[in-house]
Amino acid sequence: MMTVTATEIQNNFGKYLQAVQQGGEIIILKNGVEVARLISKERSVSFLSDSLVGVLKNDYDDKAIREERILKHENID
Repeated sequence: MMTVTATEIQNNFGKYLQAVQQGGEIIILKNGVEVARLISKERSVSFLSDSLVGVLKNDYDDKAIREERILKHENID
């Protein structure tokens, strides 16, 4: 993982694009604040799916979930 300024990215985009294609990750700073990350498409898909681990389950019962939501809203009144 590399950290570079927005100006450095602008002036040397090809160099950093090649680094990303080889599996690197670039954090882009503007005025010392992180504003973006440059990662490959493959890593972005992996990053997104990894963040969902445990959120989506294959063994849920949608009828039971629906009934639970209905009961929850009925009890509000």
